[in-house]
Amino acid sequence: MLSPDFDLSSTMAFVAVQPSNTNDNDKGGQGEDFGKSSPVGLVLLILFFIAVFFLVRSMNKHLKRVPASFDEPASDTPSEPEEKKKD
Repeated sequence: MLSPDFDLSSTMAFVAVQPSNTNDNDKGGQGEDFGKSSPVGLVLLILFFIAVFFLVRSMNKHLKRVPASFDEPASDTPSEPEEKKKD
């Protein structure tokens, strides 16, 4: 909720502008190590691929156990209703 003494007409927008850098030595954030990944990143990527491999393998095993249809098999002879026992 806005406070009662809030006046919309007295608000002002401030825009922050970065000054342009005219330094010719600036490479735009691309320093000496730009584009080089660490060995830790490679190890993590390999671990993720191994995990995905085992997850897909496990999923395939489980999907092979799923029946083709969940419908009950149709019997050739109509089933007769069972008589209820009265005590």
